[in-house]
Amino acid sequence: MIRKLTENYPFELLYDADPAKEIVAEYLRRGDCYGYFEEAALIGEFVLLETRPKTFEIMNIAILEEKRGRGYGKKLMLEAIQIAKKAGAKQIEIGTGNSSLSQLSLYQKCGFRITHIEKDYFLKNYPQPIMENGIQCVDMIRLTYDK
Repeated sequence: MIRKLTENYPFELLYDADPAKEIVAEYLRRGDCYGYFEEAALIGEFVLLETRPKTFEIMNIAILEEKRGRGYGKKLMLEAIQIAKKAGAKQIEIGTGNSSLSQLSLYQKCGFRITHIEKDYFLKNYPQPIMENGIQCVDMIRLTYDK
């Protein structure tokens, strides 16, 4: 079950997907955070933000580590797409690091297409280096869904 959260944000999950606390605070202030629950237990979250008229961005998406690899991420992505569409979205965007290999695969499987690369994004906006899959996260890969 998906539920909009207005308090008690799952900061551990939010910071797992995005370690920059100031950036997370900013998009939480402007966007809507949704929790994915199994019975009463929170297992995932995403933040949806309207960035321009009829354009939404999935700012943050995460599943508890012990629940990963079971299809929850895809289920959460598809829910985020449906919520954005119901809110009037004609285009949905998401960004991830060049080193986020499983996320890039998931987003494309859900219908997103790579639209551009923001070179050196993580070097310019994050104080500490981010490493994933043995690769330094340097560039932001931007993807768009417009079906």
